[in-house]
Amino acid sequence: MNANSAAPLPAVSVIMPVLNEERHLREAVRAILAQEYAGEMEVVIALGPSTDRTDEIAAELVREDPRVHTVPNPTGRTPAALNAAIRASRHPVVVRVDGHGMLSPNYIATAVRLLEETGAQNVGGIMHAEGENDWEHAVAAAMTSKIGVGNAAFHTGGRAAPAETVYLGVFRREALEQQGGYNEEFIRAQDWELNFRIREAGGLIWFSPELRVSYRPRPSVKALAKQYKDYGRWRHVVARYHQGSINLRYLAPPAAVCAIAAGLVAGVALTPWALVVPGGYLAAIVAGSVPAGRGLPLKARLRIPVALATMHMSWGFGFLTSPRSLARKVIASRRPAVLTPAND
Repeated sequence: MNANSAAPLPAVSVIMPVLNEERHLREAVRAILAQEYAGEMEVVIALGPSTDRTDEIAAELVREDPRVHTVPNPTGRTPAALNAAIRASRHPVVVRVDGHGMLSPNYIATAVRLLEETGAQNVGGIMHAEGENDWEHAVAAAMTSKIGVGNAAFHTGGRAAPAETVYLGVFRREALEQQGGYNEEFIRAQDWELNFRIREAGGLIWFSPELRVSYRPRPSVKALAKQYKDYGRWRHVVARYHQGSINLRYLAPPAAVCAIAAGLVAGVALTPWALVVPGGYLAAIVAGSVPAGRGLPLKARLRIPVALATMHMSWGFGFLTSPRSLARKVIASRRPAVLTPAND
């Protein structure tokens, strides 16, 4: 990338892993195609085995714009979809976007500038959760509050700085090729794991609040619980696979699950005083939901404690019950040696 402002902008490949995304796919792709970016661009959608109208919508998008292409992902797994899309793409900058993520208008232009300014291998910004009903508004508030997600900058914001990981990411292709892409055994936490490998190889991961992607939360308690249980489960796998990759923030949810479970059992079997622990947790999330819910309708504010408890308990439970066999499968897996563009 040439620092000369008169030099042509690098061409960009946007990769999208999608599965059952009929609700948001068209809007997400339109946000990409409408980017304020003067360089060449392509969109590669990796199609999992959806049971809704996702494939039909993707086919319409291909017919409507020659910059859009599709590639099959028969496994349905996100990391396999990402690798398939990378292989089918051809440009030096690779932008990851999900089927329910909406890029801000200058996202790609800003990311390309930041890659040049920082020398980073991957740049990313804020996962700005936005709901469309009371429950989703509550989840969005929980996901953007420190009581919900701790000090994770890509959720809560912060100053531009080096980071352990970022949301989605805009990569230099050579960094992806050097690492062999995503480890396809990581059904979840594949972003964190890849960014860890990039950092271990001496690469820089850069967070900037200038980058912003609107995110649509899960539409039900059940879906949110599954999402966060999987997050916790696979974050534990990362910790087993990469020694030294864990910190206190990730241990807080499993510690809370253990303390609350012990308090409930002791409160019933031994002394009511033990109920102070689960009672204190309940009081804390209710109190924390007040600032998190400012400006929201009453029905949304009342749902924030439910969203917080679902996130914390599900993540902690997933972390605690993550089977060691998952780490063995990951260690035994083979990552691709290289991810070559479709057309050199």
